[in-house]
Amino acid sequence: MIEDPETWVAIAFVILMGGFAYLGVHRTLLKALDTRAARIKAELDDARRLKDEAAKVLGEYKARRASAEREAAEIVAGARADAERIAAGAKTKMEDFVARRTKAAESKIALAEAQALADVRAAAAEAAVNAATRILTGTVKGDLADTLLNKGIAEVQRKLN
Repeated sequence: MIEDPETWVAIAFVILMGGFAYLGVHRTLLKALDTRAARIKAELDDARRLKDEAAKVLGEYKARRASAEREAAEIVAGARADAERIAAGAKTKMEDFVARRTKAAESKIALAEAQALADVRAAAAEAAVNAATRILTGTVKGDLADTLLNKGIAEVQRKLN
């Protein structure tokens, strides 16, 4: 067994471990492991805190985005309502304008018709008076002619006008 190399390796290993224990290497090693574990724990806590902050900021931005979308939708709806109101007002104004222009045109037409009718009556009366004057002057003579002529002219003018 003393000649066996594994035995000497085992003895060297036990001596080395004893020397390490005597020197306190295990405490230094445990202390280093504890320090590393504490550092990892702190990093994990910091990462968790950053994750929570990021989630909070993300929530705030989502709320802001939703608020902005609602506001944009309200603005669009308001603009659409304003456009419809303006279009309805313009349509009403246009209809009023067309109605007034139509009424004015109808009034002018009626006035022109009345004037034309009056002109036609006057021309007819004038023609009738002239015709009556020629007929009566050609057939009737003297005072009787003048009297009949004046009565006839007055009566025709009265009836035609």
